[in-house]
Amino acid sequence: MKHASRPHDETMVELLREDPAFADEYLAACLEDIDQPGGREALLMALRQVAEAQGMAQVAERAGIQRESLYKALSPKGNPTLKTLLAVLAAAGLKLSVSRDHAHA
Repeated sequence: MKHASRPHDETMVELLREDPAFADEYLAACLEDIDQPGGREALLMALRQVAEAQGMAQVAERAGIQRESLYKALSPKGNPTLKTLLAVLAAAGLKLSVSRDHAHA
């Protein structure tokens, strides 16, 4: 019997919708790998998935950004400003934090 598979994006959005706290771990893992090849794109994808799980229009409104601009900023070729990044994180109920990289200490 052949099983229909769902796209990864759709599956992640559903997981994030069902377990909003998972966003913390998911985004933290993406931030840890930001310097790896594809890391920046993975972080933008994760942020987009978190926003989609919460409702892109609602996140955009809370962030004070037009929905189309939010999609563009979080696209694979997006390059959000720090202001946009912080606004999206705050609108999603998250915040950016910094910790020491013990490999460079």
